[in-house]
Amino acid sequence: MIYIQRKERFSAAHQLYNPQWDEAKNDEVFGKCANKNFHGHNFTLTVTVKGEINPDTGFVMNLVDLKHIIKEHIIEAVDHKNLNHDVPFMKGKFTSTEVLAMEFWKILQPLVRDFGAHMHCVRLDETENNSVEYYGD
Repeated sequence: MIYIQRKERFSAAHQLYNPQWDEAKNDEVFGKCANKNFHGHNFTLTVTVKGEINPDTGFVMNLVDLKHIIKEHIIEAVDHKNLNHDVPFMKGKFTSTEVLAMEFWKILQPLVRDFGAHMHCVRLDETENNSVEYYGD
């Protein structure tokens, strides 16, 4: 089994907020991330795909194809957007990095499979100190 990775970057704003709680509880749990005016991050997305090497190409999957899939289906949807308001697949969901990584997986998994590869991991770096890795269900 061989693993390949593609990194992409995007900038987006979000607010962590539970509408079932009052403002004081949201501030207690989410701190600055509950700011009513939102806040932003420069995210790094790393998609790891695995599979066997195709004897005709020497690839698990062409990284150019992976780049196009990520850009078309993820980056174009989230870059320079408000994750709470502008991104259809995030409507009604918490915009935490954890949930975002899971949603990216759901979008990418069938697309990668169409190229004969399998998702291994979605890693999302929110800051240089905070990141999430998701390996599917």
